[in-house]
Amino acid sequence: MAARPYAVILGMMGAGKTRVGKEVAHMLHLPFADADAEIEREVGMKIPAYFEQYGEPAFREVEADVIADFLEGFEGIFSLGGGAPMTPSTQRELSAYIGRGGKVVYLDADPQEAMERANRGGGRPMLNGDANARWRKLYEQRDPVFHEVSNVHVHTRGLTPQGAAKKVIDMVSQRIVHVDGTAIEPYNVAIGEGAMNRLVDVLGTQPKKIALIHTQPVQRHSDRARALLRQGGYEVSDIVIPDAEPGKTIAVANGIWERLGAEGFTRSDAVVGLGGGAATDLAGFVAATWMRGIRYVNCPTSLLAMVDASTGGKTGINTPQGKNLVGSFYTPAGVLADMTTLASLPNDIFIEGLGEVAKSGFIRDPEILHILEEHADELRNFNGQTFLGSPLEDVVAELIERTVRVKAYHVSSDLKEKGLREFLNYGHTLGHAIEKLEHFRWRHGNAVAVGMVYAAELANIMGLIDRDLVDYHRSLLSSLGLPTSWNDGSFEDVLALMHRDKKARGNELRFVVLDSIGHVVHLDNPSVDDVEEAFRRIQH
Repeated sequence: MAARPYAVILGMMGAGKTRVGKEVAHMLHLPFADADAEIEREVGMKIPAYFEQYGEPAFREVEADVIADFLEGFEGIFSLGGGAPMTPSTQRELSAYIGRGGKVVYLDADPQEAMERANRGGGRPMLNGDANARWRKLYEQRDPVFHEVSNVHVHTRGLTPQGAAKKVIDMVSQRIVHVDGTAIEPYNVAIGEGAMNRLVDVLGTQPKKIALIHTQPVQRHSDRARALLRQGGYEVSDIVIPDAEPGKTIAVANGIWERLGAEGFTRSDAVVGLGGGAATDLAGFVAATWMRGIRYVNCPTSLLAMVDASTGGKTGINTPQGKNLVGSFYTPAGVLADMTTLASLPNDIFIEGLGEVAKSGFIRDPEILHILEEHADELRNFNGQTFLGSPLEDVVAELIERTVRVKAYHVSSDLKEKGLREFLNYGHTLGHAIEKLEHFRWRHGNAVAVGMVYAAELANIMGLIDRDLVDYHRSLLSSLGLPTSWNDGSFEDVLALMHRDKKARGNELRFVVLDSIGHVVHLDNPSVDDVEEAFRRIQH
C-alpha cells in the first residue's frame, strides 16, 4: 500500500491545527508535518514575505504542490494552512486521499477562541486590516468547504490541546460505514470508542429541542449524551422508557407523543434514541410519526442494537398479535455505535448479539464466520471490565463493521423489504415465534440462533443443503454460547404465528433459507409435514 498520512488536519486560522496536530503525533508516536512550515522551507522565506512579493495566487500554487507531495509520501500527521482546502486541485487531492482510506479532520474550534488565538499569533497576511471582521468573512466562505472536503468533524470548544488531540485520535480510529441507495437519504454508521462525540455534528444546527429517549439501565451513557447535547446548545428533554420489549408499545409511544406536544416540539426538532434495539426501534418510530417525520440519531449501546436494530431504517412497536407489526421505514440521520458502551454489558447480553452477527456471515460474508470460529472462546467469555483496550475490541469492531456492511448491502436497494432485504430475516420466522410464545423472556439474538438452526434443518429436508452445513450451524452457534434448540412450545402455536409472519403471502408460508454459505433463497409454501419435521429436529 502506498504511503499516506495517518490523518490530515484542516481548520480556520487559530483553530489549533499545529498545536493539536503535534499532540496527536506525540500520542501516536508518529512524525508531524505542517504545510506552512514545509512551504517556507520550499521557497526559502516566510509566508508573509512571499505573499507580499509574489501574491496569493503564486502562494496557493506552491502550497498545492507541497500538499500533493505530502499526501502521497508522508506517513504521519499532516496539518494544512487555513486557506489550503479552498484550492480546487487540493480539494481533488484530498478526495483521492479519502478514497485511499485517509482521514481528513476538520478541527472546528469555537469562533471566539480561534479569533483570539489567530490575533495573538500574528504573521497572518489573510487577516490584514480588521482581523476579526476578516476572520468572520473567511469563516463564512470556508466552513461549508471544510465540511465538504473532510470526513471527520471534531468540535474542540472548551477543550485543551491534549483533550482535543485525544478526541481526534478517537474519531480518526473509528470505522465508518456509509449507507445510501434508492429512497434513502445517505447517512453514516460510526463504530469505535468515542463515536458518540459526533452527536452534535450529526444533529446539525436546525434542531433547538432534542428528545433523548433511553432506558434506565443505560443511565451512565445517557448522562454523557445529555452533556454533549447541552454543550452543543440544545434544549434536552430526558425521556426514560421501560427496558427491552416492554418499551415497544403503543402506550409508551403515546406517552412520548403527549410529552412532545406539551413541550412544543416542532418539525425542525429531533430525537436521539439511546439504548438497546428496542429503545432505538421505539425512538425511530416516534421520530417517524411525530409531525410526519423529524430528524433522529441512533446511539446503540448493545452489540445486538449496533449490528441490527439501529441500522437500516426499520422502526416499530409490538402489538398483542405479534412483534413489529406496526411501524415505519424511516432512516436515521446517523448511527453512533460507541464501543465504550459495550464495557457495561453483561456477558449474556453481549453473546445474544452474536446471533445476528453469525446470521450476516451465513447469508453474505463468510469471513464473519471465520472470525467467529477463530475467536469463539474469547467472545463466549466476554468480560466488559477488561474489554476496552484488549485485542478482542478490534475483533468486535471488525465484526460490527462487517455485519453493518451486510445490512447496508441489503437495505440500499430495498429499503421497504419488498425483495432482497427479506434475506436479512434468516432465522427470524421461528425466532419471532419463539419470542412471542415466550412472552419476550427470550432475547432476540438467542431466538434467531435457534431459528437459523431450524431454517438449516428445513433446507436440509428440502434437499437444498447437506447435513454437514446443518451441523456447522449447531457447532458454531454453540461454541459462541448461543442456544440451538427450543422445547417449550407446541407446533400448532408456532405454525399459527408463522402464518402471521410478514414474509407470508396470503395463506402460504414463506421462509428464508440457504442453499450454500453466503447464498440465500426464498422457500415458498413447503408442506406442513416438512415444516413440522424441521421443528421436531430442534426440540432436543
